[in-house]
Amino acid sequence: MSNSGITDADFVHFQRWLYQRAGIHMAASKKALVAGRLATRLRHHGMNDHGAYFAMITTPQGVGEAQIALDLLTTNETYFFREPKHFEWLREQLPQLQRPGRTFRLWSAACSSGEEPYSLAMLLADCLGEKPWEILGSDISTRVLEKAARGHYPMERARNLSQEHLSRYCLKGIGRQAGTLLVDKPLRDRVQFLQVNLNDHLPKLGEFDVIFLRNVLIYFDVPTKQRVLSRLVPLLRSGGYFIVSHSESLNGVTDALALVSPSIYRKP
Repeated sequence: MSNSGITDADFVHFQRWLYQRAGIHMAASKKALVAGRLATRLRHHGMNDHGAYFAMITTPQGVGEAQIALDLLTTNETYFFREPKHFEWLREQLPQLQRPGRTFRLWSAACSSGEEPYSLAMLLADCLGEKPWEILGSDISTRVLEKAARGHYPMERARNLSQEHLSRYCLKGIGRQAGTLLVDKPLRDRVQFLQVNLNDHLPKLGEFDVIFLRNVLIYFDVPTKQRVLSRLVPLLRSGGYFIVSHSESLNGVTDALALVSPSIYRKP
């Protein structure tokens, strides 16, 4: 057993399982992270080794626990208005993206605990107001989607929120809720959250004007990236935009999207 508390053989089992379930390649350097994130579940079940836990989650009776393990291993911390240049770009593009008589639709894929779709909702509320628009936030993790639907966050996640956005779209916690914020209900009602596994067949979602898929592809190998893009690109309207993070590129992944500027692609 390594000093991370998990054997090499058991780590390989989780590594392969995560790739099969979510398309995520977990590097060997993440062994301690796997052990740390699953430690509470082993204690919960009174288990002493990861092999027994892995055996449990791969049985038909362990499907519920398997979802918990998947949630723990795929969750990434995020915050409001992360990579702000994308939001500045969208604010400039919205006048020509929003077509009269048509609902503007935006998908925040792999939205984690909801800060990205709520940031986008604030921007759309600013720019489009009462014009028809809607946002879908999706993730593979049911646990983070429950957090997202609540819209309740520690104040440190709001470090990029302007005072105007805080006062217009958020409620500041007092008393026992001090140090937190709650996204106001009218804005929460404009965002729909749905569990979606990008590595599997997608539900019927309709077409979108913009798709955000940021800080996700970096965890996939090239064949998985290609499969994911082959599912998502058909859901993008002609002339629509596909946004990845500044650390990611679609070079060699798809030829169905044209590069507009680094991390921003357009469907012809």
